[in-house]
Amino acid sequence: MNGSAAGQSAVVQGAGPTGSLAALALARSGWQVKLHDPQDADALLGRRRAYALTHSSCELLQQLGLWRAVAPHCQPFDRLELLDQGSRCRTAFTAPDAVGWIVEHKGLQQELLAACRQHPGVQLHLGEPGPEAANDEQLTVIAEGGNSPSRDNLGIGFGGFRYRQGCLSAIVQLDHQCNPATAWEVFRPEGPLAVLPLGKGKTQIVWSAPRQRCEQRIQLSASAFLEQLNDALPEEVTTTALLDQPAWFPVDWRLATRLGRGSTLLCGESAHRCHPVGGQGLNLCWRDVATLARLAGDRRTTPRLLVRRYSQRRWLDLLGVLIATDLLVRLFSNRHRLLLPLRRFGISMLSCCSPLRRWSLNLATYGPKGMLLTTGWQQPNNQPS
Repeated sequence: MNGSAAGQSAVVQGAGPTGSLAALALARSGWQVKLHDPQDADALLGRRRAYALTHSSCELLQQLGLWRAVAPHCQPFDRLELLDQGSRCRTAFTAPDAVGWIVEHKGLQQELLAACRQHPGVQLHLGEPGPEAANDEQLTVIAEGGNSPSRDNLGIGFGGFRYRQGCLSAIVQLDHQCNPATAWEVFRPEGPLAVLPLGKGKTQIVWSAPRQRCEQRIQLSASAFLEQLNDALPEEVTTTALLDQPAWFPVDWRLATRLGRGSTLLCGESAHRCHPVGGQGLNLCWRDVATLARLAGDRRTTPRLLVRRYSQRRWLDLLGVLIATDLLVRLFSNRHRLLLPLRRFGISMLSCCSPLRRWSLNLATYGPKGMLLTTGWQQPNNQPS
């Protein structure tokens, strides 16, 4: 950061993980921030899901002084297994400390809201919608999620499509013989299946399948659900108990036609939505916040100048991730026999070439700048522990 933007003010619309973090990033740069959300704290905490955090997200938490509070809620995993059931090829990504961390929504959201309440530069207004009209003299950050009314009121389009797949989410207990520090991304003909370790033998399942099949599966008894799940999982992973009620949600590919207008910018899922394959969703949102934080620290900036620079700097990363995740889903959720050799070749190259694996991880972690990190895994400056 280049300094302090003393005297600058901002309104952040939406107090979820991305909006709360954006408010804290602005406040740490000297901005006076009002954070609004029409939902109260209980509603914000009630979302049942988990996120995979990459090193770039953990670095941002460190830079904002939040990692110490969030870390106890995070479960590190030091191995990521990638398996294509169609071609029966596999590879593994490893790191000496952690490939990534899994954090449940409630713990993360609690810590971010607590930090907002404690920071003198943030005024938290839960259960209160933000101002209807933007003030050109202050920055407005819209972080309301995919169904953003403020984005729609600005007249900014949000184009894209809905996948035929939905995503089913459930928390299950693993057999004691399963490796608790290994995450899985399993490519199946019906869609990707992610296994995200939560600690103490629990794991979050994110199971992509045709929407009708997702609806049918959440109606199953616990024993029938586990039977179908174990049939879908690799033989190294066995589940023994269903710990919550499975739920499913539709999956969209969406991108705003512009990232800002005047002194208002779009952040997180108000600007983009992608398939959850590879766990890119929240990390991509937080790279929006990281860009915002860097620009907000420039004492010479103005809200309009910041919005223009933010818009220019985010397009490459957003387009790259949205295109890459869509191609992954289309390539691997496909029974076309002519694609099998291509999938075998790609995974075989990853398996036998460790520099390529490191480059792929850096790219998934850091976006476009990860393309330059070819010599090894890029460690954070102050490694989380």
